[in-house]
Amino acid sequence: MGKLLRSVAVITCLLISHVTLAQDSENPYEMVKEAGTRTFDRIKAEREQIKKNPDILRTIMIEELLPHVDYKFSALKVLGKQFKNVPQDKIPEFIQVFRDYLVTTYAIAMAQYDNQTVVFEPAQPIDDDRMVTVRALVKEPGRPDIKIAFKVRKNSRTDEWKAFDMVAEGISLLSSKQSELEGIIRQEGIDAVIKLLKEKNAQSIVLDDKTEAKS
Repeated sequence: MGKLLRSVAVITCLLISHVTLAQDSENPYEMVKEAGTRTFDRIKAEREQIKKNPDILRTIMIEELLPHVDYKFSALKVLGKQFKNVPQDKIPEFIQVFRDYLVTTYAIAMAQYDNQTVVFEPAQPIDDDRMVTVRALVKEPGRPDIKIAFKVRKNSRTDEWKAFDMVAEGISLLSSKQSELEGIIRQEGIDAVIKLLKEKNAQSIVLDDKTEAKS
């Protein structure tokens, strides 16, 4: 899980929409490859404020990341087969709490950011694909390379490419969360899951010691 968090720390900023960089971009590979600069630069520029109040990372995630993540799709995928067992009036609340959970997860991961670099595979033909996987290597001095796969999908209504999952060293963020929550839903119900996620969302962001020392 440490590798997954370090990977998320690097790849989080790569979920920014092509809208901010290339209005007419239709290539998710190029979108992912090019989009990291803006968020990394903002974190560097606001490092002093972040040291005083690490929860600023949440604000950065909400403003720079969240509008371009398909968190509704992700939330429903996490429910998986348990979707039919969840009262329909609880679905919107779960989606909202899961949205906040993603913000918290990425903010916590970004607290570990320490100038890692990412090397992407070349862009592949898209044709009529609605989902693609962008693969890359996370490189960090003194550590083995980490293989990541960034999953994006094209919305059938808006034709926008948005992120919905990331796989690090074979571990899917969504699959991991689905495995964790499935039994809770089955045994205790969706209210217990919502409560659990709210507790996770309430935790403060803590800077990684190494990152803080180098700031």
